[in-house]
Order: sequence, then C-alpha cells, then structure tokens
Amino acid sequence: MEERCSFYDRHGHTVASLLSAPDGGSDRIAVLCHGFLSSKTSTTNKTLTRILNERGISTFRFDFFGHGESEGPFESITNTVAVDQTLAALDLVRRNGYRKIGLMGSSFGGLVAILTAAQRTDLACLALKCPVVDFAEELRLEFGDEEMARWKATDTVPDILGGPDRVPLRYAFYEDCLRSIAYEPASAITAPTIIVQGDRDEHVPLHQSGKLYERLRVKKRLEMIPGADHQFTKGEDFSRMTSLIADWLTEHLAAD
Repeated sequence: MEERCSFYDRHGHTVASLLSAPDGGSDRIAVLCHGFLSSKTSTTNKTLTRILNERGISTFRFDFFGHGESEGPFESITNTVAVDQTLAALDLVRRNGYRKIGLMGSSFGGLVAILTAAQRTDLACLALKCPVVDFAEELRLEFGDEEMARWKATDTVPDILGGPDRVPLRYAFYEDCLRSIAYEPASAITAPTIIVQGDRDEHVPLHQSGKLYERLRVKKRLEMIPGADHQFTKGEDFSRMTSLIADWLTEHLAAD
C-alpha cells in the first residue's frame, strides 16, 4: 500500500511525502532522506522501500524544501530547514502510532540524518549512505577557490549532476554549512549506526566517514565497498549497499 500525503514544517512549508506500508500494516517504519538535487522517489529509496515492505516494515519518504514536489525555491534550501523538516517527519510518524522508527539518509540526506539523530532519543537505528559530514569542506574541494568566489558573487553554482547550466543557490547555503558540521553532534547520537560508502567515492571525502565513525559512541559499523563510486553505479555495488542498509534497518526494527 502506498499513500501520497503531505505535512507542514514549523515554518508552514508544505512537504510532499509517500507512506508505503506492507500488507496488513506495521508499527515499524524507516524514514528515508534523499540526497541533494534528488527526491523521495530516488532509486535508493524505492529499492529500500520494496525490500523493507517485503520484510513487514513501512517506509516514509519525503521531498526536502525546494526538491521534488515540496514547496519552496531550491535556491533557498539550507541544512537547517532540511533538519527541521526531518524532525517534523519523525514527529508525524510517531503521532501516527509507529512504535519503532529508523532513520536513513543518503549523501546530503546523510548529513541531515546525523544532525537530526543527534537531537532524538527515540530512534531504533540510523543508516547512512555515503554521508556528507562537513558539506562546507566538500563544496570547497569540489568547486575550488575561483568557483567559490563566483558563487558568492552570483548566488549560482555549477550543476553538480553534470548539466551545462548554472543552478541558482544562495551563498547563504554555504554559510549555513559552516554552522552545520556534524562531527561534534554525532557524539550525541544514541541510535545504533551503520555507515556505507564506496572507496572510490568521487564527491564525499573518505576521511569524513572515518572521522564520523570515531565520533560515534554507540553500536556502529563502517562498510567501505571496494571500487564503488558515489552513485554505486555498478549493479553489484548498488545491491551490496542496499542490502547492508536494509539488513541493518531490519535487524533493529523487526526485533523486539
């Protein structure tokens, strides 16, 4: 069963979402956070939803501000807004009777999930796919000094998905990233956490996952998939990544 729905964040923005439940329903759910310039219907989210629903676990997927079908201009997105929306999503599924809740985030969604989990004590588990931990550092490495200066002057960035046109994005996003580095908040996380990344990730520096792993004070696991890139473009890498994450979520959500 899949239900289209929406909710509001604390600023009154409409957030588009999808609730997918197994036959017979469930009181276990995984809230899935997509990556930058992606959406709630990403291939990773759809694959995890199929696997988890088959195992008797619901999923709740939503579009961040300015992404997919959610309200707002993309150029005004910040980490702070995305965290607020994730907190609202968790509150919503809790009010709707879900007893055990897991949180999963991909890339930018991983950063959001870390910052969110650091503020919660009611999560059964946390799963992170190639999480950005210090987005400001990644952006500087990706763009270089000249492009960072152009961003500050024009409030536009290159299309990180490879398109020819520049993308409107306010420089305030970078300034918010400087205030949203997740290493320190990670030490406050109480949920068992898995990190999955490819060791050929061309976007998120590998040392970020290593440093994050060191900061975690919970049951934890770090899996570096040999040869895998950021998008897990090889079929066997994608299958390995989704299996690791689905198994972690199942282990902590299905068991009493």
